[in-house]
Amino acid sequence: MRVLLTGASGSVGRFILARLIGEGHGVTVLGRRPVGGFAAAFHPFDLSAPEPQLAEADALVHCALLHEPGRFRGGEGDDPETFRRVNVDGTQRLFESAKKAGCRRAVFLSSRAVYGDHRRGEMLQETDDPQPESLYGEVKMAGEQVLAELSDRVFRGSVLRATGVYGLPPGLQEHKWSSLFEDFARGDKITPRRATEVHGEDLAAAVSLLFTRDEPEPFEVFNVSDLLLDRRDLLAAYSEISGVTGKLPEEAVNMPGIMTTEKLRALGWTPEGMDRLRAFLRELTA
Repeated sequence: MRVLLTGASGSVGRFILARLIGEGHGVTVLGRRPVGGFAAAFHPFDLSAPEPQLAEADALVHCALLHEPGRFRGGEGDDPETFRRVNVDGTQRLFESAKKAGCRRAVFLSSRAVYGDHRRGEMLQETDDPQPESLYGEVKMAGEQVLAELSDRVFRGSVLRATGVYGLPPGLQEHKWSSLFEDFARGDKITPRRATEVHGEDLAAAVSLLFTRDEPEPFEVFNVSDLLLDRRDLLAAYSEISGVTGKLPEEAVNMPGIMTTEKLRALGWTPEGMDRLRAFLRELTA
């Protein structure tokens, strides 16, 4: 399959890029520069640019987001208007161009942020009414709405509402918990936190799965989440595997909302849970 991929140089996009290439898809990276170390074609693309002229392709995976380095929520920095305009308008231009280029499938990487943060301890389902409380969540919600409006029996759209993504991105040396592990090793005090997580390879597997099925509907939404993880448990496992000792934080008090994933699992998605987490920690210390 000929696949167009945005955001391939980012920490999440690299997992998807590696998966698609490994499965034999012909991938064209849409971005400001090629991604070194991967056998992928390259086509210049910028969310802030006018309507892109895309080569004919079978599918599009859209992961790109203009944001402050290292920040998604709060990624607007001190310029929220540019953040909204570039990401929303750029996403609409991209989806429209992909449809014109003959893409039959489009996958949009959205976020659990569309549900908002007010539903602590509740189960979050794809049929719930989204109530984003951050500009990041609003931008992702707008992208979902654009894809829904463009989707039809020829151009089918799928949304993956992903939780926090962990793992060592292919080709990179840093990961989302690099600073946390360094603080722990120094003996710094760690702020308690509990959050939901999914490994980047399990997220990439979800993208791949959507390529292999015949969607009954032109547009569908899927939650992507795996672990409910307390920092205390994470750091205890890291200490056990690596031999690094530090001050474990208290167990977090707040419980986040938890996305149900039965809809994606019914298609055959099987994330690897704690086994994947422990394998990642062993990978870091190998």
